[in-house]
Amino acid sequence: MRSSLYFVSVAAVAAGLAAVPGSAQKTNGPKERYEMDVATMSGFAAMAGGGRGGLGGAMGMMFGGDPSSKVAHQLVLRLGSDLPPTAPPPKGDHFFEAQAKLGKSVPLISPERKQGDYQGEFERPKGRLLLYWGCGAKAGPGQPVVIDFAKVAAGQVPPGLFSSAAPVIRTVSQTNSRSYADWPNSKNGKQPGSGSSLLGAHRIASNYGPDINFTLAQDYMQGLSASSAVQGDQSVMLRWNQLPSATGYVAWTIGGMDRGGGGGGDMIWWSSSSTQQFGGGLWDWLPPATVAKLVTQKVVMPPSQTSCQIPAEVKKASGEMMFGNLNAFGPEANFSYPPKPAGNAVWNIDWTAKVRFRSHTMLMIGADFGGMSGGNAGESTPAPAKKKKCKGPLGIPLPEGAC
Repeated sequence: MRSSLYFVSVAAVAAGLAAVPGSAQKTNGPKERYEMDVATMSGFAAMAGGGRGGLGGAMGMMFGGDPSSKVAHQLVLRLGSDLPPTAPPPKGDHFFEAQAKLGKSVPLISPERKQGDYQGEFERPKGRLLLYWGCGAKAGPGQPVVIDFAKVAAGQVPPGLFSSAAPVIRTVSQTNSRSYADWPNSKNGKQPGSGSSLLGAHRIASNYGPDINFTLAQDYMQGLSASSAVQGDQSVMLRWNQLPSATGYVAWTIGGMDRGGGGGGDMIWWSSSSTQQFGGGLWDWLPPATVAKLVTQKVVMPPSQTSCQIPAEVKKASGEMMFGNLNAFGPEANFSYPPKPAGNAVWNIDWTAKVRFRSHTMLMIGADFGGMSGGNAGESTPAPAKKKKCKGPLGIPLPEGAC
């Protein structure tokens, strides 16, 4: 469901590092770039105990695992370089301290570069997409915006459908790297368990670049504890705990499930933004400076906010099944080597490393799905009763008991 990915080139990274007011210092590199995405997941998002970020990852993490899990941790590691490997294929290791509970290291391996189109089992969307936005008891003027999936599939994409306020930011990818490796991968993908800590020294060694060493003073963010309550006017009050390290929050819901099994009907999408927002980096990691800008634009809720009212029209259109989501953006740590020289001497950068943090939760709104419709993250709840399977928005299969 992502509209597009906006990759930041190596040149852009170097330019950002060189942006020093009043300085004409030139930079070369970096030769090697590392990116470490760190997430804390609660509610339904914690049940799978890991997975990829973004909306696709959110849908994939919705079900499975241990219902009694309090929180789960998620790491996504990417290492890109302009240098070739000393002996193909590209590979590396991220070495952790013992408190990370990931063993001595996790292996970074290079994924296969696939040619041609990938034919998956994802069904072509049917029906309509109804877009709502804004916190409040009632939906604002001009809502909903109605999108016909049949027209979109035929290439008739309405202008302004996908959010341009917050593009998905990737500084390291297989596309922009001569040599690339990542984790989780086919060799190892087990995410860290409870009690894991990332504080302390980190070392990344590979066969296609210099060693990367840095020390983290920021650990996993706290878990979000979200709950929902239907009000007398049929709006829904969404509440959550304030996280000390959060830079801002964004909430969204998905409703309008297809219970007939045909993949049609209406899909209802609502976001907490004061303007129409669909797709993009709001469901991912974003730099603190970007979040601060989005807060002033009222696209992202400020870090002091702990509630948002979902309009009654959204609840009515969504029916009994509505999935709630809340993303708390967090801090970011940046490292580079060697240190920046004094004066106007050329800065030849060997490597850069970026560590991004967020906390994310998912909950059921307006339905008692096995007792897991909301409440505090980590509450022990019984497994849902087994019923026939059905399909949700865009033909995504839902598990037993969801219909």
